[in-house]
Amino acid sequence: MSVLFDRIALIGIGLIGSSLAHDIRRLGLTKEIVVATRSADTLKRAEELGLGDRYTTSSAEAVKHADLIIVSVPVGASESVAKEIAGNLKPGAIVTDVGSTKASVIAQMQPHMPENVHFIPGHPLAGTEKSGPDAGFPGLFEGRWCIFTPVASTDETALKRLRGFWEALGSKVDEMDAEHHDKVLAIVSHLPHIIAYNIVGTADDLETVTESEVIKYSASGFRDFTRLAASDPTMWRDVCLHNRDAILEMLARFSEDLAYLQRAIRWGEGDKIFELFTRTRAIRRSIVQAGQDVDAPDFGRPHPLDKK
Repeated sequence: MSVLFDRIALIGIGLIGSSLAHDIRRLGLTKEIVVATRSADTLKRAEELGLGDRYTTSSAEAVKHADLIIVSVPVGASESVAKEIAGNLKPGAIVTDVGSTKASVIAQMQPHMPENVHFIPGHPLAGTEKSGPDAGFPGLFEGRWCIFTPVASTDETALKRLRGFWEALGSKVDEMDAEHHDKVLAIVSHLPHIIAYNIVGTADDLETVTESEVIKYSASGFRDFTRLAASDPTMWRDVCLHNRDAILEMLARFSEDLAYLQRAIRWGEGDKIFELFTRTRAIRRSIVQAGQDVDAPDFGRPHPLDKK
């Protein structure tokens, strides 16, 4: 790979930010990586891991002379970051983000972006339930989608440069309207996480199920819900608050469909239950065929026996 940007500033160094650092370094996409995070302890750990070339707790300091700025913070912090960096942005710089809600991020950040920089909201659809600088690894974005939600004034040359960056990381790039993105992500990402948090919380609250039994028998489907429910609480709190309308719409639809299934179970309507389960099984197979998961036990997650 060749250098695409002389200096890249990573604002936030959690799972996404640290994975970006690994790949940017591995592929030689920049001459210099600047890492910024508010936590001194997190910054120290990022330095111990060698994720950047320069480190600072000041986002404003980090973006000086940077050609590409990638904001990887909980979506609720987007406006404060935009305000902090606005005065130090280099003319012609590209500012993007990785937030899971786009209309809210645009509303928070765009008003503070100088006219001489290119603000291009983005969202890589990749990640795990883990967080922090230690969670990142090279190849996270390989074969995954990155969605851009360009604003009306987006410069086509800057958009092409950012597309080239994500494609260099192995991502497939798509573009869509911010409101449409938020509705799509509400059903494919936000609602599944909310349901997982709720199911795990319900199990924890049930007096008839002890904690030891929940742990002991988690080899069933419950375990897969706990993986989602282990995701960063701050990030997902912000997602719920900043994509509220779309999430509430999908929750209402889900509640209606759940009531339909509940009636079918109550009245012993096996044909309706079978039809639903057959339809959803086909969706799973389509996801595997699209290369967005692997057709392996437990979705390819490692087991102790795999090492033998």
